[in-house]
Formats: sequence, C-alpha cells, structure tokens
Amino acid sequence: MFKGIYVQRTPHGVHGHRKASFVAASVVVMLLGASSVAFSQVTAQPQIGGGQETLQGSSSAPTAVLSLARAIELAMEGNPEVAAATRQVESTEGQVLQGRARPNPEIAYSLEDTRSKTRTQSIQLNLPIELGGKRAARTKAAEKAREQAQAQLIELKATVRADVAAAYFDVLTAQERLALARDSASLAKSSTDTVAKRVAAGKVSPVEETKARVAEAGIRVELAQAASEERNAMSRLSALLGRTTTMFAVLEGRADDLPAAPKLAELQAMILSSPSVARARLEVDRRQALTAVEQSKRAPDVTISVGMQRANEMQRNVLLFGVSVPIPVFDRNQGNLLEALKLEDKARDDLQAVTVRMYSDVAQAQERLVTIGAEIQALQQDVLPGAKSAYDAATIGFENGKFNFLEVLDAQRTYFTAKSQYLKALGEAHRAAADVDRLLGAPSNPGPIATQN
Repeated sequence: MFKGIYVQRTPHGVHGHRKASFVAASVVVMLLGASSVAFSQVTAQPQIGGGQETLQGSSSAPTAVLSLARAIELAMEGNPEVAAATRQVESTEGQVLQGRARPNPEIAYSLEDTRSKTRTQSIQLNLPIELGGKRAARTKAAEKAREQAQAQLIELKATVRADVAAAYFDVLTAQERLALARDSASLAKSSTDTVAKRVAAGKVSPVEETKARVAEAGIRVELAQAASEERNAMSRLSALLGRTTTMFAVLEGRADDLPAAPKLAELQAMILSSPSVARARLEVDRRQALTAVEQSKRAPDVTISVGMQRANEMQRNVLLFGVSVPIPVFDRNQGNLLEALKLEDKARDDLQAVTVRMYSDVAQAQERLVTIGAEIQALQQDVLPGAKSAYDAATIGFENGKFNFLEVLDAQRTYFTAKSQYLKALGEAHRAAADVDRLLGAPSNPGPIATQN
C-alpha cells in the first residue's frame, strides 16, 4: 500500500504520501513504546559487562577479579551443601565411638522380709560380657559408615566443583551474548539513522525506515533478555559460592577457552575410581559389616554376678556368685540376619548398576563434548567468517545505494544468529566437560577437564 502511494506524482499522491508517512510514524511510535519498558530495564539498572557495570542488588560496587580456581575454592568453603555433608562426616565419629563402647555393669539390691530381726539384704554387681565378636563387628560397621559418609562428601564436592565450572562459563557466555546484543543494538540504531537520512533525502521509501525502527525495537528486547540472562547466571554462580550477593564483576578467562576432549578409553579407565562407584563399593562393605553384626548377635552374651548377702537372723554375711546365659531357643536373630543378607545382595546389585550407568554416562558426555567441539570448529572456520563477510558487504552496498535495507537486515540477522549459535555451542561444550568432571571427580583423578582452564 505504501509503495503505491509513494509512486504517485499528482497532488493527490503527495497528500497520500504525507498521510502514509504519518501512519508509518504512528506505527513506529506504538512499536517502540511496546519495547521501551523492556529496554528501560537495561539502561536504568546496573549490569555486568566488560567489568564496568555492577550487579543489581549489590550493596557495593564489585570490582574484584574472580578466577575459576578461586571460585571453586570459595565454593568448597562457603557452599551450604558441602558444609552439611562435612557435618555428616563429623557425626559418624560418634558412631565409631559408640561402637567401641562396652556394655555398662549393673548394680542390684534386694530385700527379703521387712522385719528387722529376720530381714535379709543382698547387693550384687552384674557384669555383661559380649561374646561372638559383637564389639569388633559393631565397630567395623561404624567405621564403614564413616568411610561411606566421606565418600559422599567427595562425590558432593565433585558435583559442586563441576556445577561451579559450568556456572562460571555460563556467566562468561552470557557476558559475550550481552556484548553481542549491545553491538547489535548499536548497529541497528546506526542503520535506522542512515535509513532516516535517506528517507529525508527522498532516496528510499518511508517503509524502509519503518522496517528499520521495528527491527531496532526487536533488538532492544533481545538486549533486555540478554541482560536478564547474565544477571541470572551470576546469581546462580553466587549461590554455588554460598553468597546471597555478588561480590565479583570481572571473571578471568574467555568463553571460547574450550575444554580438552580426551579419548573415551582414558575416561573409562577412571570410572572404577570415580566417586559414585567408590561410594557404591563402600555400601557393599558396610552391608557386609552389618551382616557380621547380625551374625554375632546369634551368640548369647554371658552375665557374671558378684555380690554379698546379709542375713540379720543369722548375723553373718554370705558371698554371692552367679552366671546367667540366655538360651537361644525361640529368637536366634534369624529375621534380622536374613534382612542383612538380602540388603547385602541389593548393595552388590546397586554397585553393578552404578558401574554400568557410569560407563554409559561417561560415553555420552564424551561424545557430546566431541560433537560440540566439531560444531564449534565449523562455526569458527566457515559459518561465522562467511556470515560476517556477507553482512559487511551488505552494509557497504546499502550505504552506496546498491542494496535495500531488507537485504541488510537479512544479512545482519544471519550473522547474529550464527554468533548466537556459536555462543550456545560454547556453553554446551563447557557443560559437557563439567558433566565429565562430575562423573569422574577431579581431586583423585588426574587431568580434570572443565577445571583445567
């Protein structure tokens, strides 16, 4: 409709041209008004980008530089889940201490006849003696429980370390995406100004200016979304560090510092020493120790009694000595022993299941890391240079009047879409590397993947 009005040469056509310009301007105002609220959040609120802005909600301007190694160290110190698991390990010391304790002796007093002349009083000390190796079995079971709690702490630390690495690179990727959105918004603003000048000079249709302003409004919305994603990424990283506010504005490293992709055979050799498999193996040992505890209970304990009896009628003291042994006729602890044996078998099955699942998960993570690495390489070598070259050529051609704005807009969209795909692939690569670290654990295994950058 605007093109038909634009080509009119009669005064009526001029009138229609002015009316079309007024309508186009009204549409632009409405579209820009719809995105002004979102864009105002970007310009009015402090952001993180390039180390010059700050996070929203920070009490002071964070200026310190945070490295990945320092972030992992802070997470080990301040993460609440790690602190809770550490307390769990400390609590198992009480189980070991209690398992080593011996049964308490008993003191007993008895009175026969309430008349003083014929009264008989007895006092004796009863000492239980555990037989069947109950104390040693109980102590070993408690020690295995302590070792399992320590293995759970190691597994949790590996998970937190991998989560911190993934969140760290998520922040770097979000910062790159925000910088891309800012560049896109700046270029869109420049293109809009150029189109407006050409419209004022009568070289292009006002429709081109309308398209430019609509595209600029959409890019401003994307800029607001990128800023929000960056704040969320920094908030997740701060939570992993055990902090409610962000104290770091600059992160060391780059999002394109790709992790290494080791061979699958190298990773599979580390599976048997991974935290998950180690914890499952310790569960088998603990269940074996508990089975030994139940077996030791089948041996009855002996109680030795030593005391003194005083008979007032005879006016003399009598030494008492006794031994009591329960007779295991009805209760031989057969039910508890059967349960312990079945749970021991279950622990072995769980160990087998964990081992098989680990082989599958490690293979999938390694395959994903290799695939994403190939995708990133293709984007770096072919897609991004070609899209950037096409966009630059379209921009220069538009400035020289050889291309219309629609072609420039299409080239710009193609380039920034490719760049966004590249940043997304970088994030996926770092998450895949973090999954490998989480599965295999870093401290006890050489060559951690996500944390070696």
